[in-house]
Parts: sequence; C-alpha cells; structure tokens
Amino acid sequence: MEQIKSRLAGLRLPGMAHCWQTLYETRKANELSLSDGLELLLQSEEDQRTSNRCARLLKNAAFRYKASIEELSNDPARGIDKSLITRLSLGEYIKNGDSILISGAAGVGKSFLASALGHQACLQGYSVAYYNMQKLMIKLKQNRLEGIIIRQFEKLAATDLLIIDDFGLTTLERQQQLDLMEIIEDRHNRKATIIASQFPVASWFDIIGEETIADAILDRIVHTSHRFELKGESLRKKL
Repeated sequence: MEQIKSRLAGLRLPGMAHCWQTLYETRKANELSLSDGLELLLQSEEDQRTSNRCARLLKNAAFRYKASIEELSNDPARGIDKSLITRLSLGEYIKNGDSILISGAAGVGKSFLASALGHQACLQGYSVAYYNMQKLMIKLKQNRLEGIIIRQFEKLAATDLLIIDDFGLTTLERQQQLDLMEIIEDRHNRKATIIASQFPVASWFDIIGEETIADAILDRIVHTSHRFELKGESLRKKL
C-alpha cells in the first residue's frame, strides 16, 4: 500500500494517493473491480484539483470580506433583488462580459455584496481580482514607473471578473482617467466588471471628470449593466 501511495504522490496525484490510502484502510481495495476502483481514484484526483484551484483563486482575489451568496440578506427593502442574485449566481454575466454596478451609502453592504459575487465566481472556476479604486490607481502608477504597465494592463484584461470598490472617493488625475478608460475598454463585452460606489451612477460622469473620457467609460459599463442600489442604515452600527 505504501509503495503505491508513494508512487502516486511522486507523480503528483495527491487525490489518488489519499483515496488509495482510504480504500486500503477500510479494506475496500480488494472488493472493487478495476474499473470501479479506477473511477474512484480519478474522481478523487479531480475533486482535489478543483478544491486546490478554488483555494488558489480565492487567495489571489484578495477579497475585502469573506462572504458568500448564501450569507446575503435578500431583503428587498435594502435593495437586494433576490431574483437578480439568483441569476447572477449562475455566472452567465461573466461569460457575457457584463458589468454590475453597486451604489449606496457607506456601510450598507456594497463591499460585502461584491465580495459574495466574487466568491461565487471563484467557486465556478473563474479568476477574480478585487481592488480598492485608489489602491488600484496607486498600483498602476508604480507599474508605470517600473516599466511594467503594459503587463499589468494585460493581466487585468485577462482576469475573468474585476471588482473595483470605493469608486469615486478621490478625484481622478488625467493619467488615472486614461488608465481607467484603458481597463474598461479592454474588458468591454469580453470580461465582467463589478464597480461599487457610495455615489449614484448618475453622478459618475462628474466623478470621472473629463467629458470625452467619461462618455467612453460610461457608454461601456452603464447601458447593459445589472444594478443594485442599496439602501437602509449602516450595517456597521449593528456590530
């Protein structure tokens, strides 16, 4: 048993190795046909790889909160549309490259909702990146100084779901406006984007600042977006 387990581990098949050990310890190994045993081993390896990939995706996403779809309140009074949540949880918006816009006052659960949708995407095998808007702009500035800005744009463009939180809290400089337009243009109709902001979508044009750039950005994210306008008192007051 140990020799077979060691060889499976050496071949980087940990799921199979664990399954083989279990079958041996429960004395099931000799009771199964070759095809049934092989099916169990293969399924265990697939499950192990899926679990590892999900854990890696969740870690790389760097969510603000550990949240899941099941934890959402689904309270219509707070602007949570249960039917919309159900549809989005299927992940079709990611395949279609749609955008999700979440607005509402501080503390009403925008970041939690965005994190929950991102968590669900990771469970479905999609790559996700979660950024605070200001930190993303600082990161891009550093990337430009280091001469790797193109690489960073390509990385963002390849990410299945990009979440930009706290949009609009600071004024965008000219280069930041252009960087945001570059990101949105790369993702338009290709990859999904979630943007969360304390400000209503109607004010985003003024937040972006430059008319031509604002037109280009909003034209690509607003018209076909899924919307959440969260309401109610701050949830942080209840903690």
